[in-house]
Formats: sequence, structure tokens, C-alpha cells
Amino acid sequence: MIGKLRALKPRRPPPPRTPARPMGVPPEILRQVKLIELRTRGLVNSVFTGEYRSVFKGQGMEFSEVREYQPGDEVRSIDWNVTARMRRPFVKRYIEERELTVMLVVDLSGSERFGTVNRFKSELASELAAVLAMSAVRNNDRVGLVLFTDRIEHVIPPRKGRRHVLRIIRDLLAFDPVGRGTNIGAVVEYVRKMLKQKAIIFVVSDFLDPDIDHPLKLLAQRHDVVAVTVEDPSERDLPDIGIARLVDPETGETVEIDTSHKAVRDAYSTSVNAEREERKHLLRRLAIDEVSVRTEAGVVEPLMRFFRSRETQARRR
Repeated sequence: MIGKLRALKPRRPPPPRTPARPMGVPPEILRQVKLIELRTRGLVNSVFTGEYRSVFKGQGMEFSEVREYQPGDEVRSIDWNVTARMRRPFVKRYIEERELTVMLVVDLSGSERFGTVNRFKSELASELAAVLAMSAVRNNDRVGLVLFTDRIEHVIPPRKGRRHVLRIIRDLLAFDPVGRGTNIGAVVEYVRKMLKQKAIIFVVSDFLDPDIDHPLKLLAQRHDVVAVTVEDPSERDLPDIGIARLVDPETGETVEIDTSHKAVRDAYSTSVNAEREERKHLLRRLAIDEVSVRTEAGVVEPLMRFFRSRETQARRR
């Protein structure tokens, strides 16, 4: 019961999408944008470029040219019409249609504005989204952004270029959402209707929202969906701090508990672990990969594990 308190959500229909409010960006936000760009650009150039490109392939192959057969070429690539005319073997060459669309769907609900170690969960989500955006643009892919709470808060359509990525990072840091709750189902349905062609969709959230299996299933049928779960250590283990008042950051509901009782802490851990296992089972059933990031750690190791796991799966296929 205690573990469920933080996950209480208002199940009202989301109001119609409101246009993004104009933002006067403070100088400190612009400085943060520059720092994140420098940090993520170094990571992308030194660590993630090859991993990203090898994991996320193009949508198909495009004919490039015909050239003379060389030892080692596959027989099935021989162009028999040209070979017959030239009276010596020629093969067709293809290049990968590299351009992809990457969509970052980032949760800005009340539970994301929480953290007890190095940073808020929302700050960690912004850094991870910045790395993914820089990796996409570095490979000449389009990247877009959807910020959501219990409604669609802000949308940046997919485009290319450094200036576009800097705008995405700026809005991740500076946007002040209206809502406090979470409605993953509504944003997933919005993205599904918004994207006409297959895309890579990173849903960045703590996934503290029920009834998400059907919307995610529909989204994963057409797109390559990756769930990025953002966690804080205090959400996994209740600290022994005596009498504590807990406030649900999305509904405002409060409850007082005595954390000095081991039975209370054990019940909390059992509930949280059950939620986590239920989410993992759901994502496995839908064949959606999960990247788990935590506020006490960075984004490099979780992303590298994800890329390597994807490469291993590709080799087995």
C-alpha cells in the first residue's frame, strides 16, 4: 500500500493539447545548454557514434551502381543483364538508406521533479535525451521531442541540424509544464498518429501509470520503441528516518508513516519490487527493450549496455 502511494494517478481524460507557451530563456539555462552540448558532444564523438550507427540501421537499401565482379563478391549480386551485354560478370552495389527519425517522448510529471542523490530525475532524463539527440544528428538523422504530463505539453517536430538539437536541449531544461499527473496512454496514442513512417521512439519516464499495455502494444507494432525508466534510490528502499510525511508529487495526497519499523520498510520494498517486475514482464511481452537509468549514476553505462545488447541480438538473428 505504501509503495503504491507514490503511483496514485488522476484517471481523468486529458484536456485538449495546448500550444507551447512562449519561454523567455534565462541566461543560466543557456549556459546549461552549452555545458550539456559540450559534455554530450564529447560522449557522442568518443563513445556512442559507432554504437548508435551499428544498432539503428536504415530503413532499406538503395541501388548505387554496377561495377565489375571481383573475387569475393556474392554470386547473388551479379547483374545478369549487364553481364550478358558486356560478356564479363558485373555486380550491383547498394547503399543503406541511412536517414532515420528518432522521437524523444519525455515525462515531465510531478514524480519526475524528484531526486535525493546527485540530481532530479527530470535532469537525468534531459541529459540522456540530449545524448540521444546528439547521436541522431551526428548520424544525419531527424530527431523530434514530445514533452508530456497528463497532457501533451510541448512538441518539436523531427528535423536535422545542430541548432535544432540545441533547441531540443533548451526546451528540455527550460519548459515549465502545466500538468502534474501522468498519462502515458494519451501521449503514446498522440505519437502513434503523429508519425506516419516507422521511427525509433524513446519513451523516457518512471512509468508510474497503469493501463499502458494496450497503447504501448499498438505503438510497438509499427515503431521501434525503447522504454527508458528513470529511478531514484529512495524509491527503491525506504530510509529509516522515523516518522515521515510522504507527499504524492502528482496528486498532493499525503500520509504519515513510521519508517523506523522494519515491517513498514519491508512492505514498501515488496510493493516497489512487484511494480518493477510487473513492468519488466510487460515490456518483455511486448518485445520492447528497457534502458534503466538512476539518479546516483550516469547515462553512459546503461546506454552502452543497451547498444551492446542490441548488437548481440542482431548477430543472433
